[in-house]
Amino acid sequence: MPYLLKLLLSAGMILLIAEISKKYPGLGGLIASLPLLSVLGMTWLWLDTRDAELLASHSLATFWFVLPSLPMFVVLPLLLRRGLPFFLCLFLSCLLTIGLYLLMMLALKRFGVAL
Repeated sequence: MPYLLKLLLSAGMILLIAEISKKYPGLGGLIASLPLLSVLGMTWLWLDTRDAELLASHSLATFWFVLPSLPMFVVLPLLLRRGLPFFLCLFLSCLLTIGLYLLMMLALKRFGVAL
């Protein structure tokens, strides 16, 4: 599939979510929470490779990495509501997420799960 089409569809989704969120933050959050980008990514991967094992591995890795990303969506609003600057809140939330990703990878490795 042409890269430009992939780029336009993927970027269009992000733009749509941002625009909807300006007027309806709850609806924007709902749409953002849908695994639309994951589905697009899996679709592009399938169309490019037709490799079922690669796609299965990608899907499972996505599952394991979603779990440590969830606290970010609780920490960010808590920090914002304390009056901290947005970019500091975003940075701290991302830092937390990176740390949780590393912990998840270590825990999975310990249990023999390869990502």
